[in-house]
Amino acid sequence: MCTALVVGNVIGVGVFLLPASLAPYGLTALTGWLITVIGCIFLAISFAYLARAFPHDDGPYGYTKRAFGDGLAFTVMWCYWVSTWVTNATIAVGVVGYLTVFIPALNSRPWLPPVTALSLLWFFVLLNLRGARAVGGTQIVTTALKLLPMAGVICLGLWVLLTDPSAYRNHVITSPTSLSDLSRVSTLTLYAMLGIECATIPACRVRNPERTIPLATVIGTILTAAVYIGVSIVPMLLIPQAALAASNAPVADVFVRILGARSGDVVALFVSIGGLGALNGWTMILGDVTQTIARHGHFPQVLAKENRHGAPTGALILTGVVASIMLLSNYAQSIGNLFVFLSVVVTAANLPVYFSCTLAIVVLGRQGLASAQRKRTLTVIGAAVCAVVYCAWVSIGIGLKPLLWTVALGAVSAPVYWVSRRAAQMKIGHTAHSVRE
Repeated sequence: MCTALVVGNVIGVGVFLLPASLAPYGLTALTGWLITVIGCIFLAISFAYLARAFPHDDGPYGYTKRAFGDGLAFTVMWCYWVSTWVTNATIAVGVVGYLTVFIPALNSRPWLPPVTALSLLWFFVLLNLRGARAVGGTQIVTTALKLLPMAGVICLGLWVLLTDPSAYRNHVITSPTSLSDLSRVSTLTLYAMLGIECATIPACRVRNPERTIPLATVIGTILTAAVYIGVSIVPMLLIPQAALAASNAPVADVFVRILGARSGDVVALFVSIGGLGALNGWTMILGDVTQTIARHGHFPQVLAKENRHGAPTGALILTGVVASIMLLSNYAQSIGNLFVFLSVVVTAANLPVYFSCTLAIVVLGRQGLASAQRKRTLTVIGAAVCAVVYCAWVSIGIGLKPLLWTVALGAVSAPVYWVSRRAAQMKIGHTAHSVRE
């Protein structure tokens, strides 16, 4: 279930919409994908090490707090918390984009797409209220189904290569490669790989976490990376650049061009199922992150309470509300433009977690706190440093505006943190006063 959580959350609808976002960059996209895959493997190694060394910590919050203190940990997780409910809104938008392929009626009224997306958001909030076991079972099924169209794309690409090799030369884009474009592509492709840390977040619900979480993180990342590049290359080389850039469902369009209209409907259905699985998994992560922050005293304690199924009821309902607000406030844009905008914002807001956790390895390794992993510390520190360099490289491609949004998110967390700390101190003081009386 942990591996399905990683694979299912990483492979949402991002990879299926990404060919359209990458179309303007031509073959530069392939180099960007290679950089992203290598960088994410370094990140996966880092998270696997932290999970094995500190299996009972609250995931990234616990790792950052251990290395840098509670203040920075809250700021980092605040950004991650915001990015996660934006992720849910983004996934819902992407799923609706693919649903329009075989349900054209969704385009008949302007209010139908947002209502459909909202319905999907709240369906998975209700499912998550049934507990981790129900979520995990759903995740396994949807992950298996979402891998089918990805395997189909790769097989279709190989079939075209064997039967009509010239098809790959008809739409080759020869635009020159620049460092700025390469950095931008790295940012867009990182969005499709976000989620490699997911197995570390519900650590308190995982059996044998020191073994299960690292294995799930590394296996899930490698499995995802192994199929991503193939899925991205095929639409890019078989669909004209202008048509690809305007497509709401580029993977389905590949099948339509080669196998006919009905095949596109089938692919869109499987992609939609895969997106629903990602929405399911990210809803669980969002509830767990909210509960973790509440457990550390920075959100109201009612958000930390669980129902009889072990699900954080208040946390899940709150996150459904904020994701709904985000979705409705941005739905005036086209699906393609909205996806690109939200994906860049989400990537920027995830970077503080990646920076803090990889830098935590350097700090904790030098302090010698992870004694159980002492023999591997030097190698893992090297991987963590490479991950930090990769995150810095991605930051360049994000652009000034999304980075300023991330800085603003961090700044907003400061008064929230101060209020929560002040409330905690007043509660301690009141308790001490009552004891003295």
